[in-house]
Amino acid sequence: MTPLERRTVSSLALLYSFRMLGLFMVLPLLALYAIDLPGADPLTIGLALGVYGLSQAVLQIPLGWLSDRVGRKPVIIGGLVVFALGSIVAAMADSIYGIVAGRALQGMGAIASTIMALVADLTREEQRTKAMAMVGMSIGMSFAVALVLGPIVAAAGGLAAVFWFTSLLAVAGMSIVAFVVPTPVKTAVHTDVGARQGLFIRSLRDAGLMRLNFAVFSLHFILMALFLLVPGLLLDVAGIDRDRHWVVYLPALVLSIAGMVPMMILAERKSRLREMFLLAIVLLMVAMGVMVAFDLAPAVYVGIWLFFVGFNYLEATLPSLVSKMVFSGGKGTALGIYATCQFLGAFAGGAVGGWLVKSVGPMAMVIFSIGLAAVWLLLFLPGNAVSTGAAATSE
Repeated sequence: MTPLERRTVSSLALLYSFRMLGLFMVLPLLALYAIDLPGADPLTIGLALGVYGLSQAVLQIPLGWLSDRVGRKPVIIGGLVVFALGSIVAAMADSIYGIVAGRALQGMGAIASTIMALVADLTREEQRTKAMAMVGMSIGMSFAVALVLGPIVAAAGGLAAVFWFTSLLAVAGMSIVAFVVPTPVKTAVHTDVGARQGLFIRSLRDAGLMRLNFAVFSLHFILMALFLLVPGLLLDVAGIDRDRHWVVYLPALVLSIAGMVPMMILAERKSRLREMFLLAIVLLMVAMGVMVAFDLAPAVYVGIWLFFVGFNYLEATLPSLVSKMVFSGGKGTALGIYATCQFLGAFAGGAVGGWLVKSVGPMAMVIFSIGLAAVWLLLFLPGNAVSTGAAATSE
C-alpha cells in the first residue's frame, strides 16, 4: 500500500470502530440499567436494544446512493451528526421511550456503506480487498472492546455516561473525517461496493444468496435476543455485580479465539469449511441450551464462551461466502442486501425477543432462538432440496 492508502485505511477503520463502539456499548447494559426507567419492560428494552437496526437497514443503501451524488464526506459527517444527536437524546432521556428514540436516531446515521465506498475511492483496485478487510476487522474489535468498556463507563456514571461517551466518539469521528481522511479527487461508482438498483431483483432471486441473508439475519437476531438474557444470568446466577460483567466478557472473548482458530484452520487448510460452518451453528444452539438448562455459574460461563466461538466464526465467514457466491458485477449489491438483513435481524431480535420474554418468559425466547438456529442449520445440511448455499459453504 502507498502512504496515502495506509492513511486512508487506518483513519477510516478508526472512524468505523468509533461508530460501532457507540452502538455496541449498551448491549451488556440495557437489560440491567434501563429496567428502572418509566415504561421499561422486556419489550421496550428489546426495542431500545435493536431499533437502531431498523433505521440503519432503511437508510444505509439510500445514503450510499446519496454519497454517489453529493460526495462521501458530507454524507459521513452528516451521519455522525445524527448519531451524536441520537446519543444526546438517549443520554438525557427520563424514560425508556427516550432511549428508544435516541437509539433510532443513532441508527439513522447509517454511514457504513458510504465509508466502504470512500475506501474504494481512495485505494487501488489491487489493494481494495485488503483495505476493506482491514476496515471490516474494526467491527469485531469494536464489539470486543464495547463489551468490556461499556460496563466500566456505566460503573462510573450510569447509562447516561455511556451515551455521552458515544456522543464524544461521534465528534471525534467528525474530526477524523475533516482533518485526517484524504479527500478523493473524484467520486466513482464501484461494482464491488454499494448496491446498484438494476441488480436488486437478480440478487433477491438467487437462492444461495438469500440463504446467506437468512443466515446473517438469524445470527444477529440471536445475538440481540441473548443480550436480553445474559446480563441477568451473570447478575442472578453467577452473582456478579452489573458493574463488573466485563470480567466475564473479556476472558470469554479472548478464549473464543482459541476455539475459533482451529475451526478456521480446518476450514481453509483441510477443506472442511462446510463442516465448520455447521459446527458453528450447533455451537450457538448448545450455548443457549447450556446457559438456561443449568442454574450454575460455570454453565453460564461455558455458554457465553461457546456462543462467542460460534458467533465470531460465523461473523467472519459469512461475508466471504457472499463474495464467493455472487454473480459477476453483483458483489456490491449482494453485500448491501446482506448488510440490510443483518440490521433487520438485530431489530427483530430485540423486538421479538423482548416480546417473547414479556409475554411468555425468557425460556420461550431461548426456545424460539434455538428453533431459528435449527432452521438455519437445516437449510445448510447436505442433501437439502435447496443445495446452492450448502455448496457455497464447501467451496
